[in-house]
Amino acid sequence: MAKKGQTFHTYSFETKKKAVAMRLAGKTKKEVASALQISDIGRLKVWMRKFREHGEEGLIDRRRKLLESTDHNRLTEEG
Repeated sequence: MAKKGQTFHTYSFETKKKAVAMRLAGKTKKEVASALQISDIGRLKVWMRKFREHGEEGLIDRRRKLLESTDHNRLTEEG
């Protein structure tokens, strides 16, 4: 659960792809996080799991599209 005042970082598809490639090349999580300025090393584990399960498609952030379509639907209904 998020704490009050906590901020979340979002990372681009390219950053995720680069991080996965670096991990597959043998870099440690700490090295990858430092090189790409990723604040939460645990994200790398999640990205690796998603990559193993779904390939590059697994690295695409689907939440943004869901939020945009919800906003569009709301505006259409109000308009």
